[in-house]
Amino acid sequence: MSEHTVTIAWKRETPDFAYENYNRDHDWTFDAGITVRASAAPAYLGNESCVDPEEAFVASLSSCHMLTFLAIAAKKRYVVDGYVDRAVGVLAKDDAGRLAIVRVTLRPELTFGGEKTPTADELRLLHEQAHHACFIANSVKTEVTVESP
Repeated sequence: MSEHTVTIAWKRETPDFAYENYNRDHDWTFDAGITVRASAAPAYLGNESCVDPEEAFVASLSSCHMLTFLAIAAKKRYVVDGYVDRAVGVLAKDDAGRLAIVRVTLRPELTFGGEKTPTADELRLLHEQAHHACFIANSVKTEVTVESP
C-alpha cells in the first residue's frame, strides 16, 4: 500500500463571486514539489493555457498504461526505444445522465530495438496485460480501449 498526495490551492481574484466571472485558475502541487497551473476546461470558462482535470484524467490513464506496458515489456526482454500515445477522452452523459469521461482511447505507437520484436498478436497481448495491471484503469469505471496502428 502507498499514499499519494497533492495540494490543490485556489484563491479568488475577482471582486465578486458570480459563476460567469470568478477565476478558475489554480495550482496543483505534487509531493515532489512540482507545481502545475490548472483551470477548468475552456468550455467551462477555464483558461486554455492551463491543464484541466479532464486532460489530466486522460493523461493519468495513458501514463499508467505506458509505465505498466514498459515494465511488462522489459520483463519479457523486449527493448522499447520509443512510445508515443495520442490519447483521447470523451466527455458525455453516462448511463445515469451525468457528465463523465465515459471513454478513453489510447493510441500507443511504439518503436522497438534489439533482436526481439513482438508480433502483432504479442503486442496486443502486452497491451491487454498492461491494461489489466494498470492501477488507474483498475480504479475507474470509464471504458478504456487500446488501439494499435
